[in-house]
Amino acid sequence: MTAPARRSRLEAAVSDTARPRARAVLFVLTAIAALLALLAGCSTGSVDGGGESADTTGVERQGEFPRTITHAYGETEIPEAPQRVATISWVNADVSLALGVVPVGMPRNSFGANANGSTDWFDAELEAVGGEMPELYSETDGINTEAIAALEPDLILGAYSGMTAEEYETLSKIAPTIAMPEGDVPFGTAWQDSTRLIGEALGRSEAAEELITEVEGQIQQVAEDNPAIEGTTFVWATVDPEAAEKIYAFTDVDNRPRFLTQLGMEQAPVVAEASSGSPDQFAVTWSPERADELASDILITYATSPEVRQAIESDPLLGRIPAVEAGRMVVQTDEQQVLSISASSPLSLPWALENVVPDILAAAEQEQA
Repeated sequence: MTAPARRSRLEAAVSDTARPRARAVLFVLTAIAALLALLAGCSTGSVDGGGESADTTGVERQGEFPRTITHAYGETEIPEAPQRVATISWVNADVSLALGVVPVGMPRNSFGANANGSTDWFDAELEAVGGEMPELYSETDGINTEAIAALEPDLILGAYSGMTAEEYETLSKIAPTIAMPEGDVPFGTAWQDSTRLIGEALGRSEAAEELITEVEGQIQQVAEDNPAIEGTTFVWATVDPEAAEKIYAFTDVDNRPRFLTQLGMEQAPVVAEASSGSPDQFAVTWSPERADELASDILITYATSPEVRQAIESDPLLGRIPAVEAGRMVVQTDEQQVLSISASSPLSLPWALENVVPDILAAAEQEQA
């Protein structure tokens, strides 16, 4: 595509500016987390850290281009091996980087961000491959089509996202766009499926399978090293005495229960039963008046401050949750820890195994004692 043609195409797309989306994204992180905040970065990235050149010739590709990728909104043809990749939402930038392709642009994190507006696991991998920080753009008001268009990408990744059909059409005017897999609910794509889909789009399918095997092996090793957690029941929820809805329990559509299940633990039967009629919901509301029925070996919840623990324990209703009464509640106050599992990726999960899982294991082992 010539430069004038590309500019014309981008200008047409930007004119269809993305509309703010009222989606249940809060369940993806926490019931109280906000979407990404505004702060633009100052440089673009490429596979070899070469800035604007975005030279990806050093990345081995499998298969032939052009290729057609199937996803929730149909089929996308990718004419040649992508060299300038932009991403939306969470996870997609992690996967692209893990497969050797540094995005030229990605959303800035507000929830769970480090000082760079990124995450510790992304930054560590970026340093390892010698890449430059991608351009960071805000998604506070929805997908930032203007910022993405300005980067002139040749591929937009949204395999893990809540992209609507209208947003897909707008992004497709900028560059070939990959939405979530067909049949997945918004923000409900498992990290393995995101990795496979992105690997196919990048011509890195073999590397994607190797990456999945490696990360699953690390998870399995932790499970084998801690056999006592096998069969331990859990409730992963947001419990907050000050919230309008005081208890949200995450279902197996959410990445958090999925992850603990991989470790050999089991979703509490009461949550599994309560969510059985809602296969697309990330969480179910639980009445505080029935807190004593929310039975599990351990409870994990996010809180904005350590003081929330005492507030839960002293609450006349929430304090009756069996795991709270037994002293087997894990309270997470570190946003990056929450993000590492709620938006699971092949980069975040190894980090979580070191920085999040030990507290969960300690609570599970206390139950066994």
